[in-house]
Amino acid sequence: MKNLFASIPASLEAERFEELAGGKDVRIERIVSRGHASPVCGWYDQSQDEWVVVLQGRAVLAFEQGGDVALSTGDHVTIPAHCRHRVKWTDPQQAAVWLAVHFSA
Repeated sequence: MKNLFASIPASLEAERFEELAGGKDVRIERIVSRGHASPVCGWYDQSQDEWVVVLQGRAVLAFEQGGDVALSTGDHVTIPAHCRHRVKWTDPQQAAVWLAVHFSA
């Protein structure tokens, strides 16, 4: 048995991505951020849909098509495949713990 909130370091030089489970068309990962953001020109352009939930903390996602989405504990969003997005901000005072599910629709 493992715990999603275990092994969260007090400081992180880079976001931590950890695959928890996966299969043919799905990948589940835990992401831990603390004050991290994607580079301004660092858009994610993924071949699968992504459902992401913030389990702890706060973050802001930016979308190339325009608009930001502020997320806090319990908030979730589905990002369609090839919808270019990036992490604009995560709280530097508290770890943001994300659960991301990548899947083929």
